[in-house]
Amino acid sequence: MPYVSDDETARLVRAAQHGDTLAMAGLLDELAPYVARICGPIALDQGPDAAQEALVAVFRSLRSLRDPAALRGWVRAIAVREAVRLAGRAGRTVPADLSTLPARGDPQLGADIRDVLDRLSPEHRAVLVLRDVEGLDERAAADLLGIRVGTVKSRLHRARDTFRKAWSS
Repeated sequence: MPYVSDDETARLVRAAQHGDTLAMAGLLDELAPYVARICGPIALDQGPDAAQEALVAVFRSLRSLRDPAALRGWVRAIAVREAVRLAGRAGRTVPADLSTLPARGDPQLGADIRDVLDRLSPEHRAVLVLRDVEGLDERAAADLLGIRVGTVKSRLHRARDTFRKAWSS
C-alpha cells in the first residue's frame, strides 16, 4: 500500500472508531505490514499468529484510542506484548546452545539470522527488535516492555553478545 499521510491515518482512525468498515479496511491495510514486521522477529514461527492477535486487539480497543496521532506507538505496544506472549507460550524462554550455528560466510545469511533469533529468548528478541529495528531508545523500550532501563540494557547487551559470538565462531 502506498504511504498514507498522518492526516489520512487520523481520518481513518476517527472513521473506524465510528464503525466505518471501509476505514477499518484501510487501517488494516496500513497496519498489517507494520505489525507483521514487529511480531515476526520476536515470535518467530508464531509471528503470523501474534500479528493476527495484535490486530484483533487493536481493532477491539480502537475506540479507546483518544489521540489518532499516537496510533503507531499504541499499535507497537500491543504488537510487542502479543509477540512476547505467544513466543513465551511456545516454550522458548531459555536460550539454546549456540555451538551448532553455521559459519558467518554461509550463503543462507537470512536463515542464519533466523536461527540465531530462534535461539534467543522472546525477551531478548523483543529488546533487539525495539532497539535495532524500530530504533527506540532504552527508556522507550523499557516503558513499552514494562521493565527497568537497566534490564533493557542488560538484555540488549546479552542479545548482541550472543550474535557476536555466533558470527565469530
